[in-house]
Amino acid sequence: MGIQDGIETSIGNNKKIETKQWIKELLQPNQLVGDLYSINYESAKVIIHDTFRHNVGGIPSLSFLIATRLDPNNCDDIDYKDEDTSFILLRVMDSTTLPQDVEAERIRVETAQRVSGDSSKNYDDNSTMDYRTKNLLSFAGIQCRIIGTFYLDDNVSNSEGKLQLRFGCDISNYYPNHGLKVYKPNGKALERIINYIDPYTEQTNKEKYGPESKVKIGNVRYASTNRRFQNIDDVPVYIFPADLLSQKTALFGMTRTGKSNTTKIIAKSVFELRKHNDAKGNPIRIGQIIFDPNGEYANENAQDNNNALKNVWKMVPGSQKENEVVTYGITEHPNDPDRKMMLLNFYLDENLSIGKEIINTILSTDTSKYISNFVQVNFDKPSDYDSNRSVKTRYDRKVLAYRAILAKAGFSIPSGFTVSTKGLFNDKLLSIMENSLSDNANEYLQAARFFRMEHPSLKQLAIAFESLNKFIGENKEYKDFETDYIKTSSSGNSWADENKKKTLGIFERQNGTRQIGKAIPQHSSDTSSDYADDIYKDLIGGKLVIVDQSCGDPELNKSSAYRIITKIFKNNQLEFIHGNPEIPEILVYVEEAHNILPAGNDLDMSDMWVRTAKEGAKYKIGMVYATQEVSSIQKNILKNTSNWFISHLNNTDETKELCKYYDFADFEPSIRRAQDKGFLRVKTLSNLFVIPVQVDKFELPADSSK
Repeated sequence: MGIQDGIETSIGNNKKIETKQWIKELLQPNQLVGDLYSINYESAKVIIHDTFRHNVGGIPSLSFLIATRLDPNNCDDIDYKDEDTSFILLRVMDSTTLPQDVEAERIRVETAQRVSGDSSKNYDDNSTMDYRTKNLLSFAGIQCRIIGTFYLDDNVSNSEGKLQLRFGCDISNYYPNHGLKVYKPNGKALERIINYIDPYTEQTNKEKYGPESKVKIGNVRYASTNRRFQNIDDVPVYIFPADLLSQKTALFGMTRTGKSNTTKIIAKSVFELRKHNDAKGNPIRIGQIIFDPNGEYANENAQDNNNALKNVWKMVPGSQKENEVVTYGITEHPNDPDRKMMLLNFYLDENLSIGKEIINTILSTDTSKYISNFVQVNFDKPSDYDSNRSVKTRYDRKVLAYRAILAKAGFSIPSGFTVSTKGLFNDKLLSIMENSLSDNANEYLQAARFFRMEHPSLKQLAIAFESLNKFIGENKEYKDFETDYIKTSSSGNSWADENKKKTLGIFERQNGTRQIGKAIPQHSSDTSSDYADDIYKDLIGGKLVIVDQSCGDPELNKSSAYRIITKIFKNNQLEFIHGNPEIPEILVYVEEAHNILPAGNDLDMSDMWVRTAKEGAKYKIGMVYATQEVSSIQKNILKNTSNWFISHLNNTDETKELCKYYDFADFEPSIRRAQDKGFLRVKTLSNLFVIPVQVDKFELPADSSK
């Protein structure tokens, strides 16, 4: 034998040893349940015996089985390339008939009739039924769904490396006349099966997120009746947090079935990625933002044994809260002294457009003409502001009127804040107002005097602009002035353009400024920063941001959340457009998703929530959305959701909608019946089939609440 032949023989022997090890790991001789007697490409039928069923602790509906021709007691010389060196993964669906079932049922009935009325005997007692008959009646059939095939293959990164387990979501061979033994995996075998990840994906995850990037979320659970002798209770289920990044994740379930706890587990798993380093040796920090409608993530509560998600920073040794977690809100909280307020100084130049957008959001449901006109006015500074005097004057005059509106609406004025009217008002116009002969002459005179003051107060200007609006709309003297102004103007424009009229129109009714005043809780005269900018900076720094929306006006919470998601989307979009190869990963959590992603808005791409859900992945924005109603979510969003966490749903409308995706149809009856808290069916990007899971209770170290 030559050297090359010897090397090949040695490699071949090693492959056989590795094949044996894999067979021993996946097939447990004491877990034999029966034989596969009928199969097609989608389903299989298995004959089982009561003795085997008892030995393995029962065969619950939806449990996993393995069918194979391999013998775990005789696998010393197995070629992994042979077509029979495979493991067909089955899921138990229901019982099925055997050819002898009619006769067996007749015997059972007759025997039951003989013991009827005798509570001390059952029809299958040894004293009632002979052993041979009892044995024949102990056979039963079960119907199984074929999930796919496990098989052994060469190493993805090194052909001479160790064999790897691979999985295909079908069967490559048809076994109509081949006997296959069927096993119920538990312990390490079941753990290997349910936590399987494609070697290519696993290698990519390890390279990008470290070798230990998977996180335990719970244990396998097949049924609501969860009896421990089934030997599966301690089999852990893991997820890869990387599956959530730049992807959509759905959490569906009724109230009090574990959605919030699952959200905390997911957020905690992503947060813990910072324990590992990326390819450059830097800690993996993923920015996460949770919009918290009930305050359960931002605040301690009895439900979590006072371990709020905001305390998750204590799980990373040596970390400081201010570097890891930050809470925001529109109101203060007595138990959260470090909370940052989502307040904006509406008067500052840099916040004019932002503040107006907030007001627009609040006014969006008011269809009054004068309100609609005001909403159309924007305060983006014109591109030729510095080069065109006329443009500058008109813009400054519009801004002055807007600030006067804010003051009349009740927005507190910053200390030392002054405005100037210099050069903004036509002298001839003011003279006409001063000398007006109308019934409102005194009112117009006072307004003109305020406008002639170089530094009037905003409250004086509010009075003056209200009078000016009346003068423009009701007085022939203004119309005559306007006619002459247009004739002499180099631009041919009127003195009061459409934007000016739409701005002043808010004074037409008292309710106008009252409506605008609804935004006052989002205003602070003492701040100079934009909270949306601050939040985005926190996110790109890899912090967990929790926005407490449990207090304050719902409309204000809605508008502030919209501003935040707009900032996140547009900033990351800009990074993408500029070709930045390291766009920050951001994960957004949305509760009550049916309110912001309703099915009726399928084509509404103007809504930033919808755009984020549909386009966010391109800009490295992932979304975790939770709701009680599958049918309430836009179909296009559902179709592009990669990760699913499903607890109890109580009606067929919702479960049938769910059945359209992956293999959830198998679980439809269970999802409708089982109401156990934390009992979920989970499908993630890396998982190739749905796993039933009892999700762990969210917990932090014992001292985390101190």
